[in-house]
Amino acid sequence: MFIEEYYSEENQRVSFTRQQASDFAKEIADDFNPIHDVDAKRFCVPGDLLFSIILAKSGLNSKMTFNFSGMVTDTVALAFPTQVTASAQVLDDNGKEYMNYAVSGEHSKCETLIDSLIRSYVEFSGHTFPQILGNLMEKNNVMINPARPMIMYQSMEIDLDTLNLTEVSLELNEQETILTVDGKRGQAKLKFDLLSNGKVVGHGVKYMVLSALREYCHEQMSEVNTRFYAIKDAYYANKK
Repeated sequence: MFIEEYYSEENQRVSFTRQQASDFAKEIADDFNPIHDVDAKRFCVPGDLLFSIILAKSGLNSKMTFNFSGMVTDTVALAFPTQVTASAQVLDDNGKEYMNYAVSGEHSKCETLIDSLIRSYVEFSGHTFPQILGNLMEKNNVMINPARPMIMYQSMEIDLDTLNLTEVSLELNEQETILTVDGKRGQAKLKFDLLSNGKVVGHGVKYMVLSALREYCHEQMSEVNTRFYAIKDAYYANKK
């Protein structure tokens, strides 16, 4: 599967170079969060890359729930289960957990379907900021700290009606996508529909935690967006 070029494996342990993780973030997820840059001081492997490897190795179930519990760096080697009956963990050699997940329902190892779901979900997920979260913050009159944004991937759920499919696409369910604010902390619930050939075949939700919230300032958020798109434009300009 295409995902194999974004990680390395030795002795049944998966690891990542900064370049592999950064390339996945930018080229597959269209995610330009600075925390995924090769030279980032607080470098972190994208959570969506871990999700993708799980599907590639253990397959897809019609119902899956993923919880992210630790930040993966380029110094960590992880064990990914290849068979899961009910639940599993992604651990390092010291037993530290970075992710846990639960599965149920139908199971499939169809590479065509899994490839389609990975690409569709990761692209959707990568556009969470600034597009989706930006609109939610403005609507709720709050924003993250522009100098040090704190947005953490918390969990994700997928619920497919059937796995008798070959391709899947995602569409944001704007009516059920909300931001709940409690003081300086917020939880974003991003609801999405799963479609195949134009028909809804399931649903999903992504949860994110936002910290250090303060009153919304249009000028400051505009500067954040301008910097974000400048970084993105510069990246693609250098790729030509």
